[in-house]
Amino acid sequence: MKLAPEAVSYGMSLGVFDAIGSTNDEALGYVREGLGAAHWVVARQQTAGRGRHGRVWTSPIGNLYASLALTDPCEPRHAPQLGFVAGLALHHAVTDVTGVTADRLTIKWPNDLLLDRAKVAGLLVEGSVGQGASHVVIGMGVNCLNHPSDTPYEATDLATKGAPATPDMVFERLSMRMAEALSLWNRGAEFALIRKAWLTRAAGRGQMIRVSTGESAREGVFRDIDEEGRLVLDGAHGPETVLAGDVFFLPPQSRGFSA
Repeated sequence: MKLAPEAVSYGMSLGVFDAIGSTNDEALGYVREGLGAAHWVVARQQTAGRGRHGRVWTSPIGNLYASLALTDPCEPRHAPQLGFVAGLALHHAVTDVTGVTADRLTIKWPNDLLLDRAKVAGLLVEGSVGQGASHVVIGMGVNCLNHPSDTPYEATDLATKGAPATPDMVFERLSMRMAEALSLWNRGAEFALIRKAWLTRAAGRGQMIRVSTGESAREGVFRDIDEEGRLVLDGAHGPETVLAGDVFFLPPQSRGFSA
């Protein structure tokens, strides 16, 4: 594993492990101790990987497990935007190393990468405040060689889809693309540029979706994401915004109104 020259120029550092509990935990601990402002942790295998909502992230050898921890990357109100920054960078990286076209590789709100409508990568953004500084860690997992089967949403991997790439290849390109995306984002000042690029790669825009929040679910047409990254849903009673949830795609005839 190595950083791309653009990542080094940005000031990123790197720690690589054969096996680790959680790359997010390790990266966050590193920056909390003041050892770097932009630090990557990459592991060949995780023993305590986790996804959104505390779900277990299965982490066998052969896939990429990487976390980038940032110290004071922006005003706290802009921190949720980092999921979209990372999603865009990850999309670019996978496209770069596999040659997969944009009609096959899309981003599912808020932070999954889909290949032929199946999940091939996911992101987890976490943060903390301590000793006067804020820290954000962005965990990214890419299914390069294998994928789980017992998931609420269909999963796949690059090899299965005929787009083989090693974790090393994906990470080096990801480090470059992440440095570029962070520079473009400019601590939140240019989120409009990230949002525009993200939307051109969005899965299911203009289509019927269901957003599950655990206790409830809402259905409607996925219209947009707003300036804060919230999903804009055109429901039966008009537009509404959704802060968080799991998206599932529905057939157009599943509701009594159309796009």
